Amino acid sequence: MRPNAVHVRTTVFMSSLMMILQLGRGQSAAPSPSPEGYSSDGKAIDQGVAYVLLLVALAITYLFH
Repeated sequence: MRPNAVHVRTTVFMSSLMMILQLGRGQSAAPSPSPEGYSSDGKAIDQGVAYVLLLVALAITYLFH
């Protein structure tokens, strides 16, 4: 018995679908361990710099007004 085109297409489609579904089951990267104790993040540093620049701009505006 010779396979017809429908059987071949169905087999190729199902094999491709199974391969694609297996890609989603791969391992993801493990989360990095968090350091113990207090750790400064970039957001707090950026906010501190923004406050300093705001105060400098306020002082310059006050002096030249």
